[in-house]
Amino acid sequence: MAKFIYRMQNILNLKQMLESQEKAEFALAAARESEERRKLSALFIRKSDYEKSLAVSLDSDQIDLKEVNFYRDAVRTIKSMIRDQMFEVKKAQQALDMEREKLDLAMKERKTQEKLKEKAFDSFKQELASTENKINDELTSYRYSGRN
Repeated sequence: MAKFIYRMQNILNLKQMLESQEKAEFALAAARESEERRKLSALFIRKSDYEKSLAVSLDSDQIDLKEVNFYRDAVRTIKSMIRDQMFEVKKAQQALDMEREKLDLAMKERKTQEKLKEKAFDSFKQELASTENKINDELTSYRYSGRN
């Protein structure tokens, strides 16, 4: 029996390898984006803590001007850091979106190659069936003509 050999198997293998690489790059971008969001969250928590400390300093009976100024400066600094971190989160999100698009393209290309392989295999099966039918017809014809 004939064996099916897909003549573009090396291209399919390459597409599968490229898809694997894109998956890895997407995972790295997702991890980076997650880390940047975690940093932003931590900054918001620190800002909240400084604001609470400032409120406590202002509500006390004896206001320590140094302490109040320290917390005000700390809140301003954290706000600046939050703006910078929001920019980093946005950059990481854009990189993640770009990697997602690359991954989608790689998956489409692999799926296209797999469909081509399936079509080639279907064609191979039809050819094989056609050949078997011809052989059977010839055998039947030979047997029938041999009896007369």
